[in-house]
Amino acid sequence: MIQAVILARVSTSRQEKEGLSLREIQIPLLQEYAQNKGFSVIREFTFSESADRKIRNKFHEMVEFVKQNPKVKTIIAYRVDRITRNYRDAVLIDELIKDHDKEIHFVDDRLMINRDSKGRDIQDWDLKVFLAKQYLNRLKDDAKNSAALKLSRGEWPGQAPFGYINIQNGTRNKWIEADPIESEVVRFIYTEYATGSVSMDILVRRVENYFQVKLVKAAIDRILKNKFYIGIMQYDGHEYPHSYEQIIDKQLYLRVQNVKASFKKKTGHKYAGLPFAYRGLISCSECGLALSPEMKKKKYAYYKCTEYQGKHGAKYIKEENITEQLAVAFRNIKVPADVIESIVKTLKDSHKDKKDFYEQQKRAYQNEFNKYKNRQDKMYTDRLDGLISTEDYLARNSEYQDKLDFYQAQLLTLEGADNEYYSTANAILSIAHEAEDLFKSSEVEEKRKLINLVLQNLKVEGSNLVYDYARPFNILAQSVNCNEWQGMRDSNSRRLGS
Repeated sequence: MIQAVILARVSTSRQEKEGLSLREIQIPLLQEYAQNKGFSVIREFTFSESADRKIRNKFHEMVEFVKQNPKVKTIIAYRVDRITRNYRDAVLIDELIKDHDKEIHFVDDRLMINRDSKGRDIQDWDLKVFLAKQYLNRLKDDAKNSAALKLSRGEWPGQAPFGYINIQNGTRNKWIEADPIESEVVRFIYTEYATGSVSMDILVRRVENYFQVKLVKAAIDRILKNKFYIGIMQYDGHEYPHSYEQIIDKQLYLRVQNVKASFKKKTGHKYAGLPFAYRGLISCSECGLALSPEMKKKKYAYYKCTEYQGKHGAKYIKEENITEQLAVAFRNIKVPADVIESIVKTLKDSHKDKKDFYEQQKRAYQNEFNKYKNRQDKMYTDRLDGLISTEDYLARNSEYQDKLDFYQAQLLTLEGADNEYYSTANAILSIAHEAEDLFKSSEVEEKRKLINLVLQNLKVEGSNLVYDYARPFNILAQSVNCNEWQGMRDSNSRRLGS
């Protein structure tokens, strides 16, 4: 006999009185369902969120209990909204299904979900979980949170680049200044290279001879490309102005970049600057190398493996052929019009959960920030009144400032995650509406962005493209290819109702 647990919940006292009573409605119905299906219920988890928020721990207790008991295969709940009201809960339930081979029965919804389920209901479920995971992952990296705050204040979040030094500076403790020796080395490298008559090898020797500083060519190349010296920090693909001393003026930096570009133009590949749509996106299934683009008759773009690791009969593929095959890939995730309404409902449901979570997290971070700000202000008054020493003030002020920085960073990252969530949701909805047309009508850069968003492991076998869909578009592709959306939903329902 399959072992199961029951999970029942009401969120308000009104629900308890008006139609969702735990003892009068939910528990008897779930027990009857388990008996009819032949399940052996070994434990019941029941709680009311209105009684005490800490009772929500019952949900996490259930999750851990099911994880640690392999014989428990089934969780029986009244409806989907009875089990996944907290924004994180959908992710936890999805982990039980995917990683621990559990199945969830929603009795009133006539729905059962396990790792083998297919159909519109699974598409809706997976889409909601995907958005939840994206949102939570965006919030959990404390290092990125701190970096985001520092960058917004014009401060560098890591080790100072060559030419600068990290120092301790008063109550804030951390600052970056120009290093007396290294900054002169940087100026020398830029001035010499800007003449256009000095090679990297010569620069390596001159730096060592004049300053007794050993730098390899790669290090000098990094120095010559680093915008930090002209007041710009480059971090995670974005640029931010900084508040530190600038070692190099902008005109000298630009002269150096022109010299570098002229060297590259002399030695670079003749196709390097041409706008090939799929450059670097497709690899050879035989050897793994990226396909190399080239022009034929000055107007036809072709792609072919370089066969650098050995000849294996690679073929030329015309860019138009690749575009046609990619259009088919996007056609296969275009959702029928009658299903768009279901996706919109999923996004709206997910939006409500996210909004509740956002407001809860924002209040918690703001309360902590205010607490430490009040302590800092009171301590300053105590210092003026002579109640604490200067040494104690400096030590405790630094501690409080670190706390303020942390919670301000959390608030900043929460806002960023909120904006990213809407961008992701809108992108999914737009592509589901008009996938193929959107791809065909896009310019080169938009095409590349769409490909990177929707497809992964893009390779060529002979003249044919092979690829995987990235989540959540794999869900859409599976559902579209089944061609019987409503029938699949009915099939899922019959699995519960029979």
